[in-house]
Amino acid sequence: MKYVLITGASTGLGKDFAISLAKMGYSPVLVARNIDRLKSLASEIKLKFGLDSFVIAEDLSKQGAAEKIYKAVKKLKLPINILVNNAGYGLNGEFHKNSFDEESKMIQVNVTTLTELCHLFLQDMVSRKEGYILNVASTAAFQPGPFMTNYYATKAYVLSLSEGLAEEVKDYGITVSCLCPGPTKTEFFERAKMSGSKLVKSSFLAMDSQEVVDIGLNALFAKRVVKIPGFINFILAESVRFTPRFLIRKIAKFLNKVG
Repeated sequence: MKYVLITGASTGLGKDFAISLAKMGYSPVLVARNIDRLKSLASEIKLKFGLDSFVIAEDLSKQGAAEKIYKAVKKLKLPINILVNNAGYGLNGEFHKNSFDEESKMIQVNVTTLTELCHLFLQDMVSRKEGYILNVASTAAFQPGPFMTNYYATKAYVLSLSEGLAEEVKDYGITVSCLCPGPTKTEFFERAKMSGSKLVKSSFLAMDSQEVVDIGLNALFAKRVVKIPGFINFILAESVRFTPRFLIRKIAKFLNKVG
C-alpha cells in the first residue's frame, strides 16, 4: 500500500489533492484542525475508492504540531510515499496594525511546521531512497506584497526551501517540487479578509482548485522543481525579473489594498 500525507486536507486544494491521489491508489493521511470535515472526506474516499484514510486532527499553528503528526504516523506504521505540504493561509492589512499573534501563527503554519515536516519525513525517505514532497507556495513567492507583506515573505521562503532541498536530495531518489498557484477558487481570500481587494475583484482569471491540483501532481511526478499553473500566472510571475522593483511593490500594493 502507498500512503500520502496531506496537510490542510479538509477543504480546497487539500481536499482535491486527497481525492486525486486516492484515485491513483494512495491511501491518504488527512491532516487539518476540523475533524468533522476530515472524517467526512475519509468516508467519501472509502465510498468512491475503497481505501481507508487516516485522520489526524492537529492545529498546525501550534509549536510541536509537526512532531505530533510524525509520531502519530510512526505509531500507525505508515511509510509515507508522498508528503503534500498544502496547509497555509494569508492575512491582509497593515502589518503594524495586525495582531502579531496572528502574524506569528501564519509563520508557524506557512513556514515552521512545513519545514519541520520536510525535515522529519525526509529522513525516512532518504533511508528508503524514494519519496516525493510537494510544497504549495504561491505566485506571491516571486515578489513583495504590501498589505500582505508577511504572507508574501512566507511563500518566498517556501519556494527557496523547496528549490534548495530538491537539489540536495535528488541523488537519493527523492523529488521535491514547489507548486506556485495564482488566484484559485478556494476559501483563501475569505479567510485572509481580502474579499474587497482589487485583486479579488479583478481575479476573473482565478483557476479551479481541481485544475491546479492536476497540474501540481503532473509536475511532481514529472520531477519538475517549480511549477506555476496557468499561462497568465506564469507570465506575471516571470515578468518580475524584468520589472523595476519599485513598480512591482506599487502594483502589489494597489491590488492587495481592501476598499
